[in-house]
Amino acid sequence: MALARSTVVFSLLRKKHPLVFTAVRNHWNKDYKPGPYPKTADEHITAAKKYGLLPSEYQVYIDNGDGCGDYPKLPVQSADARDPFYPWDIPDSKRNFNETIQAEEDMYAEHRYDISMRHRVPLKVQLAQFLGFLGTLFVMYMICEKIVWFHAVAEKQYPKAGVKHYSFDLGY
Repeated sequence: MALARSTVVFSLLRKKHPLVFTAVRNHWNKDYKPGPYPKTADEHITAAKKYGLLPSEYQVYIDNGDGCGDYPKLPVQSADARDPFYPWDIPDSKRNFNETIQAEEDMYAEHRYDISMRHRVPLKVQLAQFLGFLGTLFVMYMICEKIVWFHAVAEKQYPKAGVKHYSFDLGY
């Protein structure tokens, strides 16, 4: 039985089924490296085809030396904003196989910043609450600064000639 199973597996591998070799063909580090910045229309079309986009959808980052090259400028969408019930190929990061990802994917991942999140309390109200709290602490400090909060102590007694600080005589 084990021999039959291994023969079936071997025959599937021998047929060079494309799903078996996708890890070898598609996931090298050199495949992730963006190409040079497209300057002509032909380079633009070739780069769009490379990333699986239509030439009308393909937009490039500004060539300012950051190294994005021909990588497409995709619309910003956080992973939290994606449909949680869709049957994703990679459900941990909510994306499909061979899907082009953001250049800043590490910033928009599910465990990071969610750009589409609506706060329960608006940012202006949060700022007002924060400044109000700090202002209250400052006012309390200014009011309480003049109040003496420590025990009164006598002057430090240093030994000097002719000065008697204490004695053992009972001076009743």
